[in-house]
Amino acid sequence: MVAKPVGGFWNQEPPDAYSDLAAMPQKTRQPSAELHRLSLQELAERTQCTPRTIRFYIARGLLPGPVKAGRGAWYGEEHVRRIEAIRRWQRQGLTLAEIAARLTGNAPPAQLTPTTWWSYAIAPDVVVQVRAGIAPWRLHRILNGLRQLAQHLASEDISGPPAKESDDESTD
Repeated sequence: MVAKPVGGFWNQEPPDAYSDLAAMPQKTRQPSAELHRLSLQELAERTQCTPRTIRFYIARGLLPGPVKAGRGAWYGEEHVRRIEAIRRWQRQGLTLAEIAARLTGNAPPAQLTPTTWWSYAIAPDVVVQVRAGIAPWRLHRILNGLRQLAQHLASEDISGPPAKESDDESTD
């Protein structure tokens, strides 16, 4: 076998036994994408998401459809990562429209977008601001928490700051 430079790279001539393509050994490894083929049910179990929700994400354009091969269809690691990102953003209170904008890269830069905030006075000296336009379920949870906090603050003794607790009982 003779190695010679070709266009800056070393090119080796194939041995005579491999001159016929049919005689070349076939790869035994599957491509990495095929190693992690998941059915819809497997994807649902792995992401703790229902199959119905996954199909909904696909219909809304939040998730690409499955890879189709013959009569079958499968999902890969990219689907897993995308669902995990969607769920994380939902837990942070983003709407599906906001998530879609992030996924497509059409989300405007945060510092350039004016944001409306709602203010809730829960005590004479405490005001909490909540970003307007958050998901209704998230707003409901926040308002329930604020009601509980307001009740707790209203029931406290307002004679002064709470007594300082000490880890060491001896004050010598």
